[in-house]
Amino acid sequence: MLRELEPEPEVPMAKQKQKDRNLFTRFATFVVDKRNLFFLLYIFALIFSVFSMGWVEVENDVTTYLPETTETRQGIVAMNENFATIATGRVMVSNITVDTAEQLAEQLGKIEGVTMVTFDKTADHYRDACALFDINFSYGANDPVSLQALEAIRDLLKGYDTAIDTTVGTDMNAMLDDEMAVILVVAVVIILVVLTLTSRSYMEVPVLLMTFGAAALLNMGTNFLCGRISFISDSIAVVLQLALAIDYAIILCHRFSDERENKPAREACIAALSKAIPEISASSLTTISGLIALGFMQFGIGLDMAVVLIKSILLSLFSVFTLMPGLLMLFSPLIDKTRHKKLLPDVSFIGKFAVKVRRVLPPLFLLTLVGAFILSNSCPYCYGFNDLKTAKMTEQQHAYFEIKETFGTSNMVALVVPAGDYEAEAAILQELEAMPQVKSTMGLANIEAMDGYMLTDALTPRQLSEMIGMDYEVVELLYSAYAVDRNQYGDLLGGIDEYAVPMFDMFLFLKDEMEARNITLEGDGMEEMGSMLGQLETARQQMRTEKYSRMVIYLNLPEESDETFDFLQTIRNVTGKYYEDDYYVVGNSTSSRDLSHFFERDNLLISVLSAFFVILVLLFTFQSVGLPILLIVVIQGSIWINFSIPTLTGTPLYFLGYLIVNALQMGANIDYAIVISSHYQELKRQMPHKQAIVHAVNASFPTVFTSGTIMASAGLLIGNMSAQPVVSIMGTCIGRGTIISIILVLFVLPSILVLGDSIIERTKFRIKVMEHPVQEASGTIRVQGHVRGYISGMVDADFDGVLDGALQAEVSAGGLPEAEETEKTEETEETEKGGSEHE
Repeated sequence: MLRELEPEPEVPMAKQKQKDRNLFTRFATFVVDKRNLFFLLYIFALIFSVFSMGWVEVENDVTTYLPETTETRQGIVAMNENFATIATGRVMVSNITVDTAEQLAEQLGKIEGVTMVTFDKTADHYRDACALFDINFSYGANDPVSLQALEAIRDLLKGYDTAIDTTVGTDMNAMLDDEMAVILVVAVVIILVVLTLTSRSYMEVPVLLMTFGAAALLNMGTNFLCGRISFISDSIAVVLQLALAIDYAIILCHRFSDERENKPAREACIAALSKAIPEISASSLTTISGLIALGFMQFGIGLDMAVVLIKSILLSLFSVFTLMPGLLMLFSPLIDKTRHKKLLPDVSFIGKFAVKVRRVLPPLFLLTLVGAFILSNSCPYCYGFNDLKTAKMTEQQHAYFEIKETFGTSNMVALVVPAGDYEAEAAILQELEAMPQVKSTMGLANIEAMDGYMLTDALTPRQLSEMIGMDYEVVELLYSAYAVDRNQYGDLLGGIDEYAVPMFDMFLFLKDEMEARNITLEGDGMEEMGSMLGQLETARQQMRTEKYSRMVIYLNLPEESDETFDFLQTIRNVTGKYYEDDYYVVGNSTSSRDLSHFFERDNLLISVLSAFFVILVLLFTFQSVGLPILLIVVIQGSIWINFSIPTLTGTPLYFLGYLIVNALQMGANIDYAIVISSHYQELKRQMPHKQAIVHAVNASFPTVFTSGTIMASAGLLIGNMSAQPVVSIMGTCIGRGTIISIILVLFVLPSILVLGDSIIERTKFRIKVMEHPVQEASGTIRVQGHVRGYISGMVDADFDGVLDGALQAEVSAGGLPEAEETEKTEETEETEKGGSEHE
């Protein structure tokens, strides 16, 4: 960089002349000089963000991000558009007799808001002195009636040993918000300690936190622009933004401290920002590259997270470039007063160790790499998260696992078919129920109404009259009205006595006519009839619409297995005998099957793209082919080691955690390797490469320690303090992977760099288009950086010194400050004039 020197009393100083002023310097000058304007704009933007945070819509169901071509996605859309969603629950009461269980089942069924309680003496509902009640509520999980019903259930079972597994009253968004608020507070405390250890002034820490706080609030306040975002993006974005982007503020802060040693605050801030912009931008590219890879996933949640997190990175950059300079200027007096000595220890021993073991450690690492690759490919992935245990679990999760240990899982699959063909529905249910893989089935065609008749059986007026005890003449009138309503005049003229109508359709017609007051029934049994008609209406909402019928199949198979996935095709084959198309098999098993199909493709795509994008950035950064490959090998090795651990422990890993952490770890952790490699490349010009690596590791340690500790802490906090399985597993993998990356970067990478130094040097190249523009200046100027060009005048510099003359050259850092043409000072003119007169 070139900057104007303070004039000295003894030596007259000329102003500089510059033809092409540096863009970064002009931008930095504008930001620093207009800082009050930026403060005002940020105040307005932050106030807006506080209100706009409430506009964000959050999606809790990850299956909605499946491609629209998948059967699961199509089936979910069909069910959501056509059927009412009611809440269900499983209640286990331990240490009771069968008689007590039957009494409780009867009492539970009488609770307002409960439509059905299923209990029998079979092993499905009673074993080892434990009773299991399957409960259907009248309304959805968040409906006030359902919430009151759940409270009534708790009151009824007070004093019993119970486990209640239900989504009623469970607000996932509120739970995650509460968890993340606590996690963020703990993370801020850890960050305060880490930043204090690595800071040069105590007042730097509040400036860093204010900068990040503004960026985080802006990101949360602009999420509504993304439309509906996933609960994963909504919950962890702020913590990951803190872990991923705090480095940018630290870089600018340290630059300011360096410049402040010999410059006034304004000039120091301008110089620091102009130098930091390219450095920070280059650092962010690797992270953004990893996130871009997520956007190419077929599973739409990858794009959802990529958009939210990339936006968070860009807003962090914007805050560092436009808000933080003003904060540094505002607090510069306090920053100067609160400077302290270096708190982190010297770690030269790590570099010395790397030099000594350079011929041993890299080969051992390669062997470890092979083993880690094999183990990570055997990772036990899972595609549903119900069976995943987390460090912290809710009451519902504890209840789920208690019930599972006693009664096993309940794998339910819904079969959605075109409505109207009750005979086909009955045939499908009968054929499936005869198979050993099926525990039970339920549909309108196999639900008994009374006297052995099923709901969908077609009855004549005489049969219906005898079944419900209604006058035959009244039933005849009812059938006649039904035929007229359906325009079935031929059946009416042919004789109403032989006119058969499915019982379910007739009852619903009767209910609709009674509500419209077209038909009025009186007499004994009408109260019972009204109750039955209400239950039929509930059945219609859940199992039959104008367009579709829905059947429920309970399997004896786990949610995820090859046998389960094969049997899903068997269900389709049976259904295909009666329906050509427009039917869907929907459930957790079908979701897992579809997700598993996309995983292989998305896994390969993310691994290749994230590595490719990062290598591309590194090629332009280091202008070497060998060095990027060495860095990628180290970070990819840390990813494989990270995902070898689930294989060794036999712990299922949720597939989404692998995909997202794979991209994040490659994009974010590569920065640690870049820091050490950059210092090493610079120091090699001044000293032998073995000595350079020792100094490089020592100089890089504060940056790696700061960034790595924050990232690892954020991940482990999420993993141990969130009860949401997907979020928890992602946090654990991020934290564990960051720790592994730090260890490899500090202890393995230095040995690889020293041993592979010849490869790095032989594969270097020069990109002409990236050369710095020729700058011109004259007078007394200070030069910093690599200079390539022509100098006229007396030189006293070792790439950092004073030039008295003219400069026309490429300068590798910064640019010339704005200056007017060189002119002589009045004192100089008078001196020269006096000298001429003397002569």
